[in-house]
Amino acid sequence: MIGSDLAILIPEIVLALFAMGALLGAVYTSKDGLSPALTWGTAILFVVMAFYIGVTGTGTREAFGGMFVDDAFARFAKVTILLSAAAVLVIGLDRMARSDILRFEYPILVTLAVIGMMMMVSAGDLMALYMGLELQSLSLYVVASFRRDSVRSTEAGLKYFILGALSSGLLLYGASLVYGYAGTTLFSGIIETATTGEMPVGLLIGLVFVMSGLAFKVSAAPFHMWTPDVYEGAPTPITALFATAPKVAAMALFARVVHDAFGGAVGDWQQIVAFLAVVSMFLGAIAAIGQTDIKRLMAYSSISHMGFALMGLASGTQQGVEAMLIYMAIYVTMNIGTFAFILSMEKDGRPVTEISALSSFASREGTKALALLVMMFSLAGVPPLVGFFGKYAVLWAAVEAGMAWLAIAGVIASVIGAYYYLRIVYLMYFGEDREGLDGRMGVLQYAGLMVMAALIALAWLPGINLLGLEGMAAAAAETLVR
Repeated sequence: MIGSDLAILIPEIVLALFAMGALLGAVYTSKDGLSPALTWGTAILFVVMAFYIGVTGTGTREAFGGMFVDDAFARFAKVTILLSAAAVLVIGLDRMARSDILRFEYPILVTLAVIGMMMMVSAGDLMALYMGLELQSLSLYVVASFRRDSVRSTEAGLKYFILGALSSGLLLYGASLVYGYAGTTLFSGIIETATTGEMPVGLLIGLVFVMSGLAFKVSAAPFHMWTPDVYEGAPTPITALFATAPKVAAMALFARVVHDAFGGAVGDWQQIVAFLAVVSMFLGAIAAIGQTDIKRLMAYSSISHMGFALMGLASGTQQGVEAMLIYMAIYVTMNIGTFAFILSMEKDGRPVTEISALSSFASREGTKALALLVMMFSLAGVPPLVGFFGKYAVLWAAVEAGMAWLAIAGVIASVIGAYYYLRIVYLMYFGEDREGLDGRMGVLQYAGLMVMAALIALAWLPGINLLGLEGMAAAAAETLVR
């Protein structure tokens, strides 16, 4: 019995053994020369595990009495998490090394965070959910304050830790209420209680607290307060990590909780998710307008984008979950490309994050400016780039679910948000000509920028068809919403 259960957790076990082995190996070897090789090895292992999950995973399997679920939905999220984490490690390697903050702990902590994320998306029980969530969070608390000689980095880690502890408290209190009224922590048992007649008030209150804790993890407004400061204060490669894999894990966990545990009570949580979506879309779109730091702008951009992803989830349908998965995969791709460029923003060897530094950038670096233009247009949802198809998917899911008002709100927020993306493009091509950036873009950053730009610009073409993303997302959504 234990053997069959452990066989389902092979990817997580392999990563855990790797992390522990790397930690022990680093203690007894030269740490200075180990970090780049260890980072590369971690990224390669992530890709191998993503390939293993994609090739070997079939059907739906449960381990430890339903506490751990391996289905198409979990596999879709895990592959996205692993590939995005690998890409972030690779594109950030050069900056981390030149900033003298590439230490052997970095890839190990990222590996432990990824294990937590994989546990989150496969959770079939409130206890398993909390274990995965805390493993991810504890690793990211340390990573956020990785630059120990920087006051801003230390402040970012401290703020994330304090507010993260608050959100964990909310989630635990909600989980205790859910357990008290449902009599079980298994999602399969909770859904039986939630669909038998009218949902008990205590169970509904527990659901609200659990959703509040999860909203913090996806940085949905009004639980977004940590995001701008952490994005700005953390080293840029780590900001790129925060903007990608953890968002996918948290959004997938959000979807699993509301559908696997409370799927029979859609009407009780639908309006809460819709409220989070509307507030996030508008707060992110409006607050980003006045930003002068590109990392803070990307923080508010992420808040707005999480609002759009929540719009798909708010529909409460299989189509909505499919749209959410498509949106998150496209969102991660756009962010990896954008941060590959931000990582190259330097002046006299020092990192630069002021948006004004991009003034007239196109006259000096036409190819890179064009790639960033593709990123900005896609983030704004300009057709025919893939960002448009992501927004179209969630908007259409809302309309099909009878929530046209939510779709209209999304269109308005998208128009508002387009301003700050297009402002960057305007600065690059029509800004005042002045002495600007002189940073060298590393080979890995350049490759990441160009590959992501090509995917975003061309993936919609007939024959490519988003690399089969729609079919995989549909299969994943079908296993979750039954």
